[in-house]
Amino acid sequence: QVQVVESGGGLVQAGGSLRLSCTASGRTFSMYGMGWFRQGPGKEREFVAAMNWNRGSTYYADSVKGRFTISRDSAKNTVYLQMNSLQAEDTAVYYCAANSRSRYYGSDASVWSDFRKYDSWGQGTQVTVSS
Repeated sequence: QVQVVESGGGLVQAGGSLRLSCTASGRTFSMYGMGWFRQGPGKEREFVAAMNWNRGSTYYADSVKGRFTISRDSAKNTVYLQMNSLQAEDTAVYYCAANSRSRYYGSDASVWSDFRKYDSWGQGTQVTVSS
């Protein structure tokens, strides 16, 4: 079992930046990927970004491409989400997730963006962007 804990949320003005962190613990050697999802007020959970933990390849939702960057520190089992040019519509609770059960090494973005492939979830961190 893998556990993940997020941090780094907060209040920022539109156009500003924030960096979220997520640290995994437990059976991290079995992880296939880590991802970020978000749920805005009155909205369904949506995919933000993901990383193939073995290959380091990354995947992004169209709404955040060019603004958000997912990266990692493998030695710390930590993944980051650097969010730049934040907009009011980015306001949401951001969740980190890890996939340690659905074995997949491919590059199909639809797989990496499928929340059902992730078996460990953090408690979420609030990001509020004021306009």
